Amino acid sequence: MTRVKRGFVARKRRKKVLNLAQGFRGASSILFRTANQQTMKALRYSYRDRNQRKRQFRSLWITRINAQAREFGMTYHEFMYYLRSKKICLNRKILSQLALKDVVAFNSLLNLD
Repeated sequence: MTRVKRGFVARKRRKKVLNLAQGFRGASSILFRTANQQTMKALRYSYRDRNQRKRQFRSLWITRINAQAREFGMTYHEFMYYLRSKKICLNRKILSQLALKDVVAFNSLLNLD
């Protein structure tokens, strides 16, 4: 069997992992084996947290809308039902921005009789 020199391929692979591990603490950014483990773990966490971020923001928006709606004597559920019945199509992100920054506009949504 012929000898295979893997210098270029192996170095390229290790260099790629070590570049991903830049900024990690201690041996995790210097030694290939620990850097490889930490990089795989970090990539798993980043994949998971990209989905969790969407959930957390939606939860935050709902909390803000609920707090503002309760000041006007409505629950979040009643408020969303009211908007749907009036055929107002605003998503939760926009509604939370209105509740936070422009209370007058949010108030005008409640007085659409």
